[in-house]
Amino acid sequence: MEPFRYHVFICDQKKPEGVPCCEARGSAATIEALRKEVAARGLMDDVQITLCGSLGACERGPNLVVYPEGVWYSGVRAEDVPEIVESHFLHGRPVERLVNRDAAALRAEIQSNRAKMLAAQRAREAAGVLPDELNETLRGYMESRALLTALELDVFTAVGTGATAEEVARKLSTHARATEMLLNALASMGLLRKDGGVFQNAPATARYFAEGSKDNARPGVLHIANIWHRWSTLTDCVRAGTAVGSREIAERGNDWTESFIAAMHRNAGERAPLVVATVGTGGVERMLDVGGGSAAYSIAFAKASEKLHATVFDLPGVLPIAQRHISAAGLASRIDTRAGDLRRDHFGTGFNLVLVSAICHMLGPEENQDLLQRCSEALGPQGRLVVQDFILEPSKTAPKQAALFALNMLVGTEAGSTYSHEEYSAWMRQAGFARVRHVRLPGPASLMIGEKP
Repeated sequence: MEPFRYHVFICDQKKPEGVPCCEARGSAATIEALRKEVAARGLMDDVQITLCGSLGACERGPNLVVYPEGVWYSGVRAEDVPEIVESHFLHGRPVERLVNRDAAALRAEIQSNRAKMLAAQRAREAAGVLPDELNETLRGYMESRALLTALELDVFTAVGTGATAEEVARKLSTHARATEMLLNALASMGLLRKDGGVFQNAPATARYFAEGSKDNARPGVLHIANIWHRWSTLTDCVRAGTAVGSREIAERGNDWTESFIAAMHRNAGERAPLVVATVGTGGVERMLDVGGGSAAYSIAFAKASEKLHATVFDLPGVLPIAQRHISAAGLASRIDTRAGDLRRDHFGTGFNLVLVSAICHMLGPEENQDLLQRCSEALGPQGRLVVQDFILEPSKTAPKQAALFALNMLVGTEAGSTYSHEEYSAWMRQAGFARVRHVRLPGPASLMIGEKP
């Protein structure tokens, strides 16, 4: 069976530093060029590109194999890609200067490399050497911390269209030597490019982390830098059973609140259309958005139905941020705000839909039961409650991100965690909801939906 005219397998295996591999020889640039060129030539329906592990000719990568002919290419650089697409994919003529034609020699090379790899594995196993996967996990914080520091300092904006380490240091009022060390590390990670002494942003960092880009995500992801400091207390939190230090949003200052709500707004902006499409707006005239933050979900629901009016309920310090977004969306006449504490205040009555998004993980079980009871009291007959959160499987070991997020709540809250859909179902039924169901959505979070009789 040949569903595509050509099927390209291209190696992108990463090995420990110093060990020959396609990734170290620039396979990422070759893959990017191949995808772009195939798309530009209108060949996406004819050429299937699949990333794969080692093809065996590691010293001569990047390597790729083109089927159905089984043409093995080696040493394919990004600049070679247009020739391969033009000659081979469009006209059926392989690019001979890059093709391995001696099958016996190629087979012997692959077998030799395999034997070396297996011998190295046996030696490491016999010596009790820590596996690379564990080592990478242990040291993973290094790359994370380097990037977070760059974001805190606004390095990528300072680099702009190109700058030396000294120029960046002057813009940021940082130490020149230390700044160069950071920039070099970022370049080693592929986040910057260095030509001589001049640093430039990589395409991704220019798009997502530099001021002036329409897709600048820096204000939102700065919240992760705030979380970093909390995670440094994890050992003490495990011993204590709760967060150590300040827990409440109100105690963390305006900068923390702004970055937190910005992060939530960005996440909500991506997921809100999916949630609206899943939940629907039929029969919804009044919606309550509990802990609505930036009002992103209320805005999405209001845009989906001209009959819908929403109330965003949140802390006094958050509501000015919500009001800015509501005004910018031109929906001030249909979305209002109400200040209060979702842990204890009543929400009113007569709502058709109550949304509780990314809230329950901040609370303990008893607090969630109380919250969902007050949500039930706010709904009229046939009203619906929608909870969006990280929802665990019964074992509480999956999804992985939800299990890890439980630790995020341990270091940041008094009693918060992530919970299973069985726990949510029990709380919702006890609060008087029927037809409770778990709705899985793409991404780390999913929905629990219940209806009032």
